[in-house]
Amino acid sequence: MSAFRFIPPCSPIPAKEVPTGDGWVHKVKFDGYRVQAHKIGSRVVVYSRNGHDFADRFPSIALLLHELPAKAAELDGEVVASDADGRPNFALRLAEERGLEGVVSKNRNAPYRSGECRDWRKVKTVAWREANKERWRLFERARSPA
Repeated sequence: MSAFRFIPPCSPIPAKEVPTGDGWVHKVKFDGYRVQAHKIGSRVVVYSRNGHDFADRFPSIALLLHELPAKAAELDGEVVASDADGRPNFALRLAEERGLEGVVSKNRNAPYRSGECRDWRKVKTVAWREANKERWRLFERARSPA
């Protein structure tokens, strides 16, 4: 590995229920920034989900990457801020009670694939969906008068 290469992230498909069975692993779906962290030697970069360099935006992550005892690494994750009571529990009902965004489930035997992937499932809680139903407005560009 001699150069940084952004990898389009794997995107979970929306689902209504958390899949069950030994073939699935689960994690809390936090409402945060999806990032991809790369390290090559002493050089690091932290990409946004769209491939923009966020190392200046998250300097503590870049610093931790420098300290990672590896010559090279590529990590995919979510940057979140949580309170002192944020104890993850992967039952959808408990995610709902705690006001979390939802649950992401991954097929433990599936390889990482860029783009939409059926091996990753995302279930958002009803409370989060209701509280954020107008969230799209945050991303709407301000329209100038004609």
